Amino acid sequence: MNDVRRRTVLAAAGGTAIAGKAATARAQAPPAPSSDAPRPGTESGPYETRIRALMARMTIDEKLGQLQQFAWTGDTGPGGGQTTAAEKAARRGRLGSVLNIYGARTTNTLQRMAVEKSRLGIPLIFGLDVIHGMWTTFPIPLGQAAAFDPAVAEWDAEVSAGEARSNGVHWAFSPMMDVTHEPRWGRIAEGDGEDPYLAAALAAAKTRGYQGDDLRSRRRLAACAKHMIAYGGVEGGRDYNTVDVSEARLRNFYLPPFRAALDAGVATVMASFNTVSGVPAHGYRHALTDILKEEWGFRGFVVSDYNGVQEMIVHGYAADRSDAARLAFDAGIDMEMASTTINEYGKRLLRSGQITVERLDDAVARILRLKFRLGLFEHPYADEDTAIAGPTKASRAAAREAAGRTMVLLKNEKSTLPLDRSGSIAVVGPFADSTDLRGSWAGTWADAFRPVTVLDAVKDAAPKASVSHVEGVDASGRSTRGIARAASAARATDVTVVVVGEAATLSGEASVRSDLGLPGRQERLITAIADTGAPFVVVLLSGRPLTMGGWLDRTPAVLQAWHPGLEGGNAIADVLFGTVNPGGKLPVTFPRTVGQIPLYYNHENTGRPYDRANHYTSKYLDLAYGPQFPFGHGLSYTTFDIGEPRLSVSRVRAEALRKGDTVEVAVAVRNTGRRKGDEVVQLYIRDPVASIVQPVRRLSGFRRVSLGAGKATTVRFRLSAEELGFWTQDPHGRFLLQKGEIRVFAGNSSLAKGGRTLTIT
Repeated sequence: MNDVRRRTVLAAAGGTAIAGKAATARAQAPPAPSSDAPRPGTESGPYETRIRALMARMTIDEKLGQLQQFAWTGDTGPGGGQTTAAEKAARRGRLGSVLNIYGARTTNTLQRMAVEKSRLGIPLIFGLDVIHGMWTTFPIPLGQAAAFDPAVAEWDAEVSAGEARSNGVHWAFSPMMDVTHEPRWGRIAEGDGEDPYLAAALAAAKTRGYQGDDLRSRRRLAACAKHMIAYGGVEGGRDYNTVDVSEARLRNFYLPPFRAALDAGVATVMASFNTVSGVPAHGYRHALTDILKEEWGFRGFVVSDYNGVQEMIVHGYAADRSDAARLAFDAGIDMEMASTTINEYGKRLLRSGQITVERLDDAVARILRLKFRLGLFEHPYADEDTAIAGPTKASRAAAREAAGRTMVLLKNEKSTLPLDRSGSIAVVGPFADSTDLRGSWAGTWADAFRPVTVLDAVKDAAPKASVSHVEGVDASGRSTRGIARAASAARATDVTVVVVGEAATLSGEASVRSDLGLPGRQERLITAIADTGAPFVVVLLSGRPLTMGGWLDRTPAVLQAWHPGLEGGNAIADVLFGTVNPGGKLPVTFPRTVGQIPLYYNHENTGRPYDRANHYTSKYLDLAYGPQFPFGHGLSYTTFDIGEPRLSVSRVRAEALRKGDTVEVAVAVRNTGRRKGDEVVQLYIRDPVASIVQPVRRLSGFRRVSLGAGKATTVRFRLSAEELGFWTQDPHGRFLLQKGEIRVFAGNSSLAKGGRTLTIT
């Protein structure tokens, strides 16, 4: 490595180089807001005078009431619904928000209690878990990440916002941006996978889709960046569990998506259930106040998760409910969801000096600011005559197109796919004729709208074909009585589509799996079909990466379809028959077996990286090295050639980068096949020698391009100080851009080979 040994260091403190931005070719980041942010009541802005005037009229009880969020009849955690309490508090002007409530007539009824019956008439904010659709369910967020196209996340958010806002909802508890290395964790379905750069791009896109340019619009929602922080690092993948994380890992891995959401203007942030290095996140002042509010200058408010404040007692961090209120409020929680500790004990804590009036006014001002931004003081009620009552033709079309872009073709031997629309087709498996396609966070509100099944979609897409159906095994895979019939159907038809996977209830919150294989006897169904020798393909539905075992080697083609939403069946058929050429890529590594976990592409090299010829290197004795499928993997019905990256300069001064200069990287890509198709050009960097060991690869750009047969284009990226540097262990936030060599790679997965060297001088 000659004399490039890392030596002169350029450093930035206090967040002057941001932790993440949402664009695939990004300009140099602007300076972060000053850490000495304006005090509450002194900010400038269109509503600050009105906020100060209103707060001057408020009693302490009314101020504390603004910090309280009650749950409506829905039950998303211990404690259940709080409907009666919400109505009473709304009339008294001692409630800030309600969650789990929707429907124009229902929300208007409660809103009138607050606006027309309370002393000051302060409106309520209504929140709902609109995660990947309301009436029109889109693919789960992990599936959306597989599109490697921020527009997909933005489509979902725009449609969701229009449907929800028309039904009286003002606030979506989304985007969820918990980067994770844990496929056992059920909430991986709700996030964007294992890479902070990809998650940052999608977090910003979804924020833009929800919020638009004006939150007063009747088609927009306030977004909520969640969960802060490091929730994706829970030990063993067990929900709500312990996280132990260094400052460098916190800033380089977990924080970038949150910063990207803030740069996109996200209105609120939600705390997470886990501990962070021994401190419950609801009491973790370092993240919620030091970084979020002071270093980054966030002017929105922080909401707790469901009962999260009170649970600090169970964690063993707070002595009692009063102590929990003090710790959470001091840490930066502004609104408490479900539990009532701050509301109940706030006056006592004020009298004893354990919390201050200044902090109370800060929290209240943040909440009122959003209510003004949403236009609730002028227009508190939903228009019952124009409420969207269900999916529309346009929303279904958007969901279908989005789902098609999320499909990942994992394997396709001898061009088994796409299928012929004539002849005979058997559609078998537990999910062949199942409506369980919407995913874990579709919500009970969407139950009235039946997803299109794969069987129905195949029949519709191939009207001249003879289509038969046998379930084979049930969704849990326990019964095997239908396997023989499924095998007979396979022998009698030209091709068989085997639709297997995991039910939506097996992923999502509190749905952790210790075994990532197909549930029950589903693998036996695939094996029986393979034993017939007849042609077949497997469609895999899941909310996470699944391990595939021996059946993968016997299967000619595998399509990863995730949980694709309301129009999922049609989208799957579009890909199976070639109407849509799959272009999705894996946003998370697929392990060979659960024993490899954690397994991720952006790992450190170790002092003894794997070497087949050397026994004393990092590996498993009983398993082939590496994943089943790597991050970024995905095939197409055509082929592409991606050239080596070309740099605008081979050497660049560190001082120039710190002042905003960038290095352009140009990558040529050509469709070398006979079909139009999409390719995702992926840019990775490696910093081989650094004062803190860096990952072997780090995604630093991606672009999904569509090319006709024989067509070519050049994709251009910009590498700035932000991509080329890293954060240190300094708790005050120190960003380093060090001199030396940087390797730049381009390709169609994290295994990209073509590379160039950039030298920072």
